[in-house]
Amino acid sequence: MSAQPGDPRYRPLSFGVTRVVVREDNGHTYARADQALGDHAVRITDRLTHWATVAPDRPFLARRMQNADGSRGDWRVVTYGEALSAARSIGQALLDAGASVDRPLAILSENSIEHALLGLGAMYVGVPYCPVSTPYSLVSQDFEKLRHVLGTITPGVVYAADLGRYGRAIDATVAADVPVICDDPAAGTRKAGPVVALADWLATTPTAAVDAAHATVGPDTIAKFLFTSGSTKLPKGVINTQRMLCANQQQMRQSMPVLTDADNPPVLLDWLPWNHTFGGNHNFGMVLYNGGTLYIDDGKPTPALMHETLRNLREVAPTLYFNVPNGFELIAHAMHSDDQLRRTLLSRVRMFFYAGAALAQPIWDSLYASAEKEVGERIVMTTSMGMTESAPFAIFVTSPHIRAGELGLPTPGMEIKLSPNSGKLELRYKGPNITPGYWRNPDATREAFDDEGFFCSGDAVQWSHPDDLHRGIRFDGRIAEDFKLATGTFVSVGPLRGKIIAAGAPYVQDAVITGHGEHEVGAMLIPIIPAVRKLSGLQDSAPMTEVLAAKPVLDHFQEVINRLAASATGSANRVARLCLLADPPSLDKGEVTDKGSINQHAVLTHRAAVVAALHADTLPHVLTPTS
Repeated sequence: MSAQPGDPRYRPLSFGVTRVVVREDNGHTYARADQALGDHAVRITDRLTHWATVAPDRPFLARRMQNADGSRGDWRVVTYGEALSAARSIGQALLDAGASVDRPLAILSENSIEHALLGLGAMYVGVPYCPVSTPYSLVSQDFEKLRHVLGTITPGVVYAADLGRYGRAIDATVAADVPVICDDPAAGTRKAGPVVALADWLATTPTAAVDAAHATVGPDTIAKFLFTSGSTKLPKGVINTQRMLCANQQQMRQSMPVLTDADNPPVLLDWLPWNHTFGGNHNFGMVLYNGGTLYIDDGKPTPALMHETLRNLREVAPTLYFNVPNGFELIAHAMHSDDQLRRTLLSRVRMFFYAGAALAQPIWDSLYASAEKEVGERIVMTTSMGMTESAPFAIFVTSPHIRAGELGLPTPGMEIKLSPNSGKLELRYKGPNITPGYWRNPDATREAFDDEGFFCSGDAVQWSHPDDLHRGIRFDGRIAEDFKLATGTFVSVGPLRGKIIAAGAPYVQDAVITGHGEHEVGAMLIPIIPAVRKLSGLQDSAPMTEVLAAKPVLDHFQEVINRLAASATGSANRVARLCLLADPPSLDKGEVTDKGSINQHAVLTHRAAVVAALHADTLPHVLTPTS
């Protein structure tokens, strides 16, 4: 879609895929990009070797050092040359420890330089590794999911960033014959089993065995295991092969030509956790593959940690910036009054990117307004669709002129299939970036693919503009999210969420639909906090419970539910009651997916008491239509 007279001015950004080839067969629609996938590396560590050879002193990884009081100080930087040297030493140590595909490396750690080097070292010698979600160790009380993950992969070595913090989880789940590697063995104790300092591994001298092992790594070699969120069942171990990782990076380069600018390699500041495919494959891999620099952000889009992200963004000027919708919401609000943040963040960023989630249009508009004020042009907001099983990049937008919910077209080398399912079109994938299956779970693997070998995503989509398929598809919810009322009436969650978000603008980030087995549809709204605070008229220090109970807020949302009721056509799309959530969705509890979207099932599960009270009319400040 080309720019039209009167369109806003955007910072230049080209799009690699703008046309699609479509065919119909037996009720299914198949679509692929009109270009083939280009050549790519055989193994992802080939790119580490390349950059360590041609630019050994280029910064690769950086993270602020931790001060004695727990605060973050200056940046510690690791170059490509240093990273390759460390990876080879770690690779030798893993071989010495007998690590293998059946006895891989498990990593219990937040994002860190050490975490990255261990993963690179493992992949260099063909040993898979598994970055495990930190809440499984640090939040869980029974360690059920951690025990399941480790029981599935049977690690031969476990790395724990901090033996003091992870010690209880290790004692509960790690066999005594499995060595534990940690940064500081003196920081904690282990009841039984060896503990080794990571420094000893880094001091290991590589032998010819490292080069021999590296030479055997091929496209089908397993690079890592990434586990699904496990919101409805125990997590499944998604096999990530070298082919998946390398093909996906080439797909990204063709869909996002900005990555091919050799004079401006990507600079990222990123917090997204590496146990999730978007942080660990998409963003980390993008930097490694294209010779960029990754600044590890110890902030998060939460009230307690967002200040760290904003501090970093005042200092580090990214060329590309990724975040979840809540993160962009907080950044958009901060840019209104933070001159240094605007100057630094907008100085050279080529595009913003959020993944598959509902980013409220008012947030887009606020970011656009700040950019136009600061640099005289908008920064293109992009998005895509993908999942852990697609490595994850699968679909990308085709133009800057998109609206919330639009996803774009399949990346080169991938074919998508739109298949009728429960009254919707399910998105299915086939391509070199698609997982061969789930580790040691043949039943789940079999169930995940259809009879043509397409992976069944469970995501529903529609064509954004049925009269012009080249403009791509749009998200239409999760098929599994839909439910029936007690009357048997089917509720389509995706379209209803979109309707509620639009009606609640500019104060609603997302909505969780309730009513399964009830007689009426309900909604729990996730507010855009800065906007709702302003609407309330209360001081910024006021607790969110007071903000959401303020008369201007309740009056506004009474109008919202009245408008929604007036436009409803039946019980399936009539919101009969709603409430506002004071506590934002939790990343640690899986309420926010690795795509940055709201996991409806997880929110409903963790907030079952709120749902019950909403429908029992015992929750404070429940709003119902008055007309």
